[in-house]
Amino acid sequence: MAQSSTTGVEAELARALRTGPFHLALRTALSARGLPLHRVQHRLAQRGINVGVTSLSYWQQGARRPRRPESLRAVRVLEEILGLPAEALIRLLEPSLGPDRERPPARPLRSLVEESHAVHRLLGELDSPPDCGLHTVCHLERVFIGPDQRLRERDSRHVVRAHRDGVDRYIAIHHGDPGCDPARVAVRALENCRVGRVRSHADSGVVVAELLFDTRLRAGETYVLGYGFTDGTGGQSREYVRGFNFAGGQYVLEIRFDAAALPVRCRRFTRASANAPRSGQQELTLAGRHRGVHLVEQVERPGILGIGWDWS
Repeated sequence: MAQSSTTGVEAELARALRTGPFHLALRTALSARGLPLHRVQHRLAQRGINVGVTSLSYWQQGARRPRRPESLRAVRVLEEILGLPAEALIRLLEPSLGPDRERPPARPLRSLVEESHAVHRLLGELDSPPDCGLHTVCHLERVFIGPDQRLRERDSRHVVRAHRDGVDRYIAIHHGDPGCDPARVAVRALENCRVGRVRSHADSGVVVAELLFDTRLRAGETYVLGYGFTDGTGGQSREYVRGFNFAGGQYVLEIRFDAAALPVRCRRFTRASANAPRSGQQELTLAGRHRGVHLVEQVERPGILGIGWDWS
């Protein structure tokens, strides 16, 4: 059984090195070798190469790409540290080294959230940066629309990775539909966390909540948590969106509808910013015993992903 598991890991690594992209290949190699980022940083430092844990985390999540000569030298040494063939990682960077192929940088929160002023104010009250010192590895989000066509609740199962030492909480943000009364929105801790401070902004319908871990993470460590919001206070719901400040990580969104109120049409879409028009639209078929639609996306760049629907 152990031999089979090892073979599967090596096969996954070989596939990632063959097809890329760079960040996935690096992340897979680190996982296969069981090396946390702080140890990788230490081994690089022993060879006279200074790369921060934050930079390494950005590289493996796809939020940044090594471009400068010293960064590319670090990648070549990483190949040795991880026991990879020469050029295995470097070759995955070659098509993207030109300035016209660079990944977009992190995008300001204000371009992704219509009520960014309220969000920034509430984050300031909690003394929290927008990313909480964490990157998303995988996020499965399930949204329930009730028979009154309102967003009743949403649940998340979230896998995160720390990019600095000492992280012990995640900040979850809920933005209700127009008419939402944030004072009546309930925050639920479902798995591996507990609810800390909660702040809300009545005019915008925004709720920001601390979800406290039972441990402090070291840079490179992962954590699984589950949480949710119970709402039902807003008006008719017609879409659900999520904004991404950074590239990297997988996002799964599922929308479930009550049998008494089914939409006539559903579609997946993207937006470059909160005020930009929809693009990349794709029809989704309502199916299954739970009467739902979903999308699965590898987040390749900052922006907005969502699902919209028509009631008639």
